[in-house]
Amino acid sequence: MKLIIIGPMASGKSVVGRKLSKKLGLQFFDTDAEIERSAGASISWIFDVEGEAKFREREYQVLNKIIHGDKYVISTGGGIILKTENTKLLKKGTVIYLETSIQSQLERTMNDKNRPLLQNSLDKESTLRDLAKKRNPIYENLADITINETEDSNQTVSFILEKLNR
Repeated sequence: MKLIIIGPMASGKSVVGRKLSKKLGLQFFDTDAEIERSAGASISWIFDVEGEAKFREREYQVLNKIIHGDKYVISTGGGIILKTENTKLLKKGTVIYLETSIQSQLERTMNDKNRPLLQNSLDKESTLRDLAKKRNPIYENLADITINETEDSNQTVSFILEKLNR
């Protein structure tokens, strides 16, 4: 079983992925954490110093390494779907899209200093709307399972398990 969680920033991908992997007894990977570990630097630093293109290349390398394994849950970064090579890799598993409202993203990222795409934004809501306009159709197209925003991560995990058991 290969489960891959996609969705916008602050949709709960890492929290849900961790809980889902525990419930199913599967190994858990978080692509952002793997990138930071292999680079020895934070995502923000990579964006600042190397730029988004280099970050996306690192993201591809990490995903390509993990995806060939078996029996795991992967939580991805929100922009992983922007690279065609990544979308091909994502299709090697069951893709779960966590839909999230702009309002929830704003609330969850309000004091977060580790979101490179929001760090220098004067209008975070506008930035999130622009990202959603570009990315949501890609998430929807890739998804085998779509989970609408829930009250909490445990409810999200329950909904995912229900859909997997169908």
